[in-house]
Amino acid sequence: MLDDRVVKVKVMGRYACFTRPDLKVERMTYPCMTPSAARGILDSILWKPEFRWYVRRILVLKQVRFATVKRNEINALQGRIPVIVEEKRVQRNSVILRDVAYIIEASIYQENGSEKNRPEKYIGRKGIDTDHDGIFIRRVKKGQCWRRPYLGTREFTAEFMEPDGNEKPIQETIPIGSMLFDIFYDANGKPHPVFFHDVAVRKGVLNCEVPENETMMKSTHIQPPSHRDFSSTIYEFNLKEEETVS
Repeated sequence: MLDDRVVKVKVMGRYACFTRPDLKVERMTYPCMTPSAARGILDSILWKPEFRWYVRRILVLKQVRFATVKRNEINALQGRIPVIVEEKRVQRNSVILRDVAYIIEASIYQENGSEKNRPEKYIGRKGIDTDHDGIFIRRVKKGQCWRRPYLGTREFTAEFMEPDGNEKPIQETIPIGSMLFDIFYDANGKPHPVFFHDVAVRKGVLNCEVPENETMMKSTHIQPPSHRDFSSTIYEFNLKEEETVS
């Protein structure tokens, strides 16, 4: 079930690179943040196995500006065999974004809700004092996160904060065409890219409430198996945090 309450997070950074998968050799960024990148930032702030983040809109707050850089990368995937950097290093040009700022608007989706894990536990209730904000809102105000959020690639770290209410999106329409929405994982863990088409940033707003978003709510990769060390550690830390603030 999709909750109707909407949380807003402002993210900023000096550089960003939301790589287009259709350009394989040199990195070329989309002109704005992708829904998968927005979800990744939200998961970095608060991840829970009880719910998933449903990204509704992405607001572009600054004019789109590009820059070109040359970076050292590794032309191999990390696996069981160690990668020898000197043998796999390559230099690639990248067209990236610079001086970016966005507002992510999202809601909580729960396939199986319960009284113990109601959405207001994480994002607060309407019309009550700030002392009773949900876990996610408190973490945003304090600048807390599980891992440092980034804008497309890990070296482009993101600052996040609560919007002050005076932000306004740019008043431009930026055609994009086809954009990678996210990676869908089936029950067997096999990944499938999900694209949405005829995409455009209209007056500074990228609308993510599309049928592809409903498909992603059925993906299995947002809820890693509970036996995984990383997932179980985060879950135990969440429980301790809830006991502390309750």
